[in-house]
Amino acid sequence: MHALLIDIGNTSLKIGVAGIEGLVASYTLPTDTQQSGDGLGLQLAYLLGHAGFGTPGTGPGNVALDGCVISSVVPGMNPLVAHACERFLELTPRFAHRDLPIPLENRYERPNEVGADRLVGAFGARRLLPDVRSVVSVDYGTATNFDCVTGNAYLGGLICPGVMSSLGALATRTAQLPRIALTAHADVPIVGRSTVTSLNHGFLFGFASMTEGLYARLTKTLEGPVAFVATGGFAPDVARVVDCFDLVRPDLVLEGLRLLWLESRD
Repeated sequence: MHALLIDIGNTSLKIGVAGIEGLVASYTLPTDTQQSGDGLGLQLAYLLGHAGFGTPGTGPGNVALDGCVISSVVPGMNPLVAHACERFLELTPRFAHRDLPIPLENRYERPNEVGADRLVGAFGARRLLPDVRSVVSVDYGTATNFDCVTGNAYLGGLICPGVMSSLGALATRTAQLPRIALTAHADVPIVGRSTVTSLNHGFLFGFASMTEGLYARLTKTLEGPVAFVATGGFAPDVARVVDCFDLVRPDLVLEGLRLLWLESRD
């Protein structure tokens, strides 16, 4: 029993195949609303074949998938992905929040304004840490989101600048700052003597300090005990230099989709 999981974000599509025990394969594709559903379907079929999965009858070594669950914050991608799954994978996708309710009490003033990825991540964090009163999922994505759950209630959160979007804005708006890949491996900040070092350490320790500051404030605001879960591509780097996180799960949204799929089968 395996399912296809897709997290459609503003920058990328995170694709996973999961079974009862956890994620068994994952891939990333760029989010591109200009591509065709057929083109996306061929890419998905190739990736799943690479992982040993496919449609019934596609080969003796391929395992058929039992379902498809999707989280999306890019409405323009939804029909493309649905077409790709239905035509090339023989799967009818279910979209979290629209087709598959997320079992959290949503206390947002306008519940439909909350991105499905935020709710799925918060749900995943809640299920991974069921014994603490409050849990905060911190997603270092296009934006940096702090999403707060107390008991079984999604309270809302904080939306802060994202790492890569901030870096891109700096490079676009400042003539002498280059575009770089963030690669700071030190455990303490270095006073940069080059632009690359200055950017690397400024971003890593700047976002680390933001995380520590909000951790200190949120743990005083939320009902305790409070646990923090880090996710997103920059999460392992920040988690290395802070002491805030109880779990680091770069695949938290995919894990939330997996748990949602499992619970929907009961």
